[in-house]
Amino acid sequence: MVFGKTIRLNRITSSRKMICVPMDHGVSNGPLKGLDTIDETINLVEKGGATAILVHKGIIRTMESTPQLGLIMHASGSTSLGLAPNRKMLVSSVEEAVRLGADAVSVHVNVGSKEEPEMLQDLGTMADACDEWNMPLVAMMYPRGENIKNPSDPVTLAHAARIGSELGADIVKTPYSGDYESFRTVVRGCRVPVVIAGGPKSDTDKDVLEMAHGAMKSGAIGVTFGRNIFQHQNPDLIVKALSMIIMKGASVEDALKVL
Repeated sequence: MVFGKTIRLNRITSSRKMICVPMDHGVSNGPLKGLDTIDETINLVEKGGATAILVHKGIIRTMESTPQLGLIMHASGSTSLGLAPNRKMLVSSVEEAVRLGADAVSVHVNVGSKEEPEMLQDLGTMADACDEWNMPLVAMMYPRGENIKNPSDPVTLAHAARIGSELGADIVKTPYSGDYESFRTVVRGCRVPVVIAGGPKSDTDKDVLEMAHGAMKSGAIGVTFGRNIFQHQNPDLIVKALSMIIMKGASVEDALKVL
């Protein structure tokens, strides 16, 4: 029997693999390059072969056309201008995601921050609501805050990812540890599929592709790269190169030829 959650998960992935482009940064950082022309960027990443985009509800409401790829509505946020940028507040609901036609919902939790308890409560509450509506939940689990000494430590990452799966996420997004061998412990310890975050804008395309290649070797199902895609000179081509690695198992060297 096929349930609504399965149908929606298939809309944000392809052959159970994911290339998601988060573009929720407008709330936290404003209209960054690539987000100032977000409709054009959405068209380009769709052209390149992204399986999903991740945006806030206001972007969905004002899009110029209906994208032909998965749509994830981000439901939490904070700003770099506020006094507590690590405190991600719920800013929408599963019901709103349903009304807007989204295929999934995402929330952000900063593990190790002083506001962690409230964010964990929000995650659990949102997971229950997603189950009620058969809506997939993507949990962004970041080791970030006052109690985190090394945000790339694989043991800490594994703990953060495990929290996401234990509290009801269907897919967990977390930062990459830096090498596939240590990241295997993160994937192995998580009860649901894992995708990696892209982090700050990388210096070279090769760095981006090597990160994706390592993630796939570790057992992750894909990537959720924001700045490294929407701030790229050619968002469609970097997505196409990533698709070669994630969907076809190509080498970094072969994927670089696309660029």
